[in-house]
Amino acid sequence: MKFVYFLFLIMLSIPVSAQIIRRIDGSEITADSLKQKITFLMKAANVSGVAVSVFNNNKPVFSRTFGYANVPKKIALKSNSVMYGASFSKTVFAYIVMQFVDEKKLDLDKPLVQYLSRPLPEYKIEGFRRGYHDLANDDRYKKITARMCLTHTTGFPNWRWFEADEKLKIKFEPGSRYSYSGEGLQLLQFVLEQITGKDYEIIARERVFIPLGMQNTSQIWQKRFEKNICYGHNDKGEIYDLEEWENSGAAGTMSTTLDDFTKFYTELINAKGLSAESFKAMTSLQVRIRSQAQFGPLATVDGDFNDSIQLGYGFGVGVFTTPYGRAFFKEGHDEGWGHYSICYPDKKTAIVIMTNNDNGESIFKELLAYAIGDVYTPWQWENYLPYDRKRQ
Repeated sequence: MKFVYFLFLIMLSIPVSAQIIRRIDGSEITADSLKQKITFLMKAANVSGVAVSVFNNNKPVFSRTFGYANVPKKIALKSNSVMYGASFSKTVFAYIVMQFVDEKKLDLDKPLVQYLSRPLPEYKIEGFRRGYHDLANDDRYKKITARMCLTHTTGFPNWRWFEADEKLKIKFEPGSRYSYSGEGLQLLQFVLEQITGKDYEIIARERVFIPLGMQNTSQIWQKRFEKNICYGHNDKGEIYDLEEWENSGAAGTMSTTLDDFTKFYTELINAKGLSAESFKAMTSLQVRIRSQAQFGPLATVDGDFNDSIQLGYGFGVGVFTTPYGRAFFKEGHDEGWGHYSICYPDKKTAIVIMTNNDNGESIFKELLAYAIGDVYTPWQWENYLPYDRKRQ
């Protein structure tokens, strides 16, 4: 017993900088070298703030913040700084949806209209979701399922307000191809709210935020967040206006912190809260992606661009294959924000990156390769143009 206690004391005395991080190929780096790499990348790419958690054996072994939460006021970014989570919220939502599937309260392949008490176009919703009256003359909405929403194959645009007339429409046959759509996730959220009789904020709080102790995470803006707020910045370090969401949106209204999201991601990659079957389905290939890019004009240009990694989508996360097994990933993006998470389940290795600057995504390629040895992320499909290529 004395010997075990002596070893424990030795472990406590080891400097954090000497901690070892294992990459997917088995090679190792120190926490100190990763800190130096992040600091270098931030300076080279002019990134305001970076928050990173690295996971080995599905546990966080490195969790650090760098830079500023507010550049003009020189307020440091901390692990409890409240950041806009952007589409990281979609991962949380997919996790919750799969709980409903496990509980047999939701069938992935049952048309969503069958869960409603009246035709979908008759529902008028307050707030940014705007309702579904635009679909009244297109019966294809009756085919849409939870599976289509989670795999981005509903046929909806990303957001209706990106359309010239700002109306919601079905642009291709539901289930026929991948096309990223926040609208699809919002429809599934609406159906879950009808099934439960609860707002999604309450659902997320009951199933994830409270059980995991995520005290600084919410789908709607909380006044208490102001004391630890982190702002998004443009490439000059100027802050963007803060978005204070009044209505919960599963596709992208979540505010969170590095501490809180690390708690959730630990739960997810350990498949806690889900059946083994649901976790495997969520994080494995459901539909192949053949587009040259995720967004923009190239999103409709198909080819063999990512066939080497079998790029596709699971439920709420992107997926691909590598020599080290399958990987699943999720991004988050908005003005002033760029986030990325990826997990290699077979290697039990993962990383969460959160940045509060328009330049943040330009360091992803190099940071992923250094931190965990991920050289397979489809950064070109994501349009994550590296900072050193931007200068050319």
